[in-house]
Parts: sequence; structure tokens; C-alpha cells
Amino acid sequence: MPLNQKHNQLRIIIAGGGTGGHIFPAIAVAQAIQILAPNAAILFVGALGKMEMDKIPKAGYAIKGITIAGYNRSNFFKNVLLPWKLLKSFFQVKSIFKYFKPNAVFGVGGYSSFPVLKFAQAKGIPTFLHESNAFAGKANIWLAKNATQIFTGTKGMETFFPADKILVTGNPIRKNILQHEYTKASALKEFGLNPSMKTVLIVGGSLGANSINQVIEKNVVNFFEKKIQLIWQIGNLNVSGFYRAAQGFENVFVSSFIDNMSAAYCAADIVISRSGAMAVAEICTTGKACIFVPYPFAAEDHQTFNAMALVNQEAALIVKDKEVNEKLLPTLFSVLENEESIKNMENKVKTFAFLHADTTIAEQILKNSHY
Repeated sequence: MPLNQKHNQLRIIIAGGGTGGHIFPAIAVAQAIQILAPNAAILFVGALGKMEMDKIPKAGYAIKGITIAGYNRSNFFKNVLLPWKLLKSFFQVKSIFKYFKPNAVFGVGGYSSFPVLKFAQAKGIPTFLHESNAFAGKANIWLAKNATQIFTGTKGMETFFPADKILVTGNPIRKNILQHEYTKASALKEFGLNPSMKTVLIVGGSLGANSINQVIEKNVVNFFEKKIQLIWQIGNLNVSGFYRAAQGFENVFVSSFIDNMSAAYCAADIVISRSGAMAVAEICTTGKACIFVPYPFAAEDHQTFNAMALVNQEAALIVKDKEVNEKLLPTLFSVLENEESIKNMENKVKTFAFLHADTTIAEQILKNSHY
């Protein structure tokens, strides 16, 4: 681990990952800690083979991988090695703690956070949890009793956590989402698109959304005929067919992953998105009208809970995944023809935004660390 530790240096471990919805908030908090405590040493711990092992080093941070896997709900037999992996992960965590000697541990969710925070709690090290979703994850629920403090993305989480430990902070988002100098015209230019046409941003999370992608694939010509532009993030699954569908259409920008999301949000008139906590937080903060298509197999259907918090206040629309073929495009085209509806959603969704979640969380971790 390429960390140059100093005597009496504040040392913080950030644990968790698996999806962008866990990884990007973790990076945002790490960046906020660095601003408040420039000399602090930060080490990430994630699951070997998962996307954090790639994304965290690219953000400039050291990460240590552990051998851990989550419970497979669809295939029981794939869980045979789970107890062994969990036991091995605790020995790996013990080795990490012996070397790094953290003053505090921050967990962002995902199964890799459990052995790290459980070990820290057993050692009396302050532990902090962040629950991004409106329906809490199992790892955070199990860890909550002995946590120092629990940060939540939404209100009403007393069902899952001790009320006296909860601080509603919202979900930290990437700094570059808001810190940019794009106009809508210059943002569209980034994607080679026309500033005089309506633009739809389609994002299915870091892994893509097959049901959404298939509808778009079948209707690329329809968008061309209606003079509607697409910024289409297709994810990493079944990419060749989606790339082929977009070939030859100047109104479509397609990519497996969009790094410049600040420009993508700025360019969009409306967003079609899964409703993972990170996506919801970014849409609220950027003030975009959105049609959510919750991923139906998310644990405890938490994506539907995330979306409905906005839909119930008329701040967004929802189309169920099983109804995507029949309802997604009619809903989209209807909204695009109704400027008042778009403006109404934009105004209401902004009221759900937390602009300084990363700093608030960082301040609390630094305030309550054993240092």
C-alpha cells in the first residue's frame, strides 16, 4: 500500500463498494476529508474483482482488496464458499488494521464493508455508516447498533437505525457534477450534438440497464424522425448490438461509460435513469426532470423506494421495468411536448438536493475520530 505514514497522523479507512452508487460517494467524502485535514492518510478497502479496484486508484487513492462476496439470492449453491470467504476476509482485515492502524472507519455499504467495520467495532475504533438508499442494506443494519454515527440519504430511516445515531446528510456526489463552466450549448458540443434539438440523457447505472437499452435500440429511427437527440450510456453488457444500432445517426451519442457527467446533465432536457441512490442524488442536485425505471431485482426493491420519494411529490415520473416496452417512450414523448411539466419537475426535484453532504459527513468523522 503506497502510503507514507507519519507519527500521529490521522488515518481513516473507507470500506465498501460494488457499484458506482457506493464508490463515488466514498470518493467524494475522501476528497472532503482531504480539504478539511490535508495531512490525513486515507486507505480504501474493497472486494477483489469489483469495480472499486479500478475506480479508486483512478481517483488517486490507495485500495486494498479482500476476498469477500455477497449472498447470491438467485443461486443458493453459489453460496457454498461464502462462510470460508467471510472468515478469510476477517484475517485479511486484521492484517490491514495491524499495518495501517486506523483512527476511524467509514463504511459506504456493500458486502465488503461488513468485515471491515465489524472488526473495527470489536477493537473499539469509531465507525461511521452511510446509507444512501431509502431502504437500508443488510450490512448497514447489522452494523448499526455499534456504530458511532449513521449518515442517511433520506429522512424516515428510524425504521432501520437507532434514531439517536442518525444524521440526515443526503448523498455525497462527485465534485465535477456541479463544479463546471458548461453552458447547455457548450455541453452539447462535447457530445457532437445540435443545440437546437431536445436532448435525452439515458443512464442505467454503472452496469447499464438492459431493458431500457433494448427499447432505445429498437426505436433509434423513431428518435431521428422526431428530431430528438440521445446521450446514451449503455453500460458494459451486450454493448455491440447497441453500438450498431446507433451507427450512422448523428442525433445519438453512445458510450459504455460517460466520464464527463457534468456535461451530460447540463446538455439534457430530461433524463431516463435507474433509481440507485447515486443517480437520484445527482438528478436532484442538477435539477433535472427525470423518468425513473427502478431496477426490479435490487435488494428489498430499494430502487422503487428511492424513486417514489420523488414521484409522490410530483418531482419525477416512474415507469416499472416490466412496463418499459409499452410505456417508456409514450411517457417520454408526452413530457417532451409539455414544457410546463418539465419545468414543474425541475423546480420540485431541486428541493430534494443536499449540496454539501460530503463536507457534512467529513466534518462529523473528523470530529468524532480517536485522534
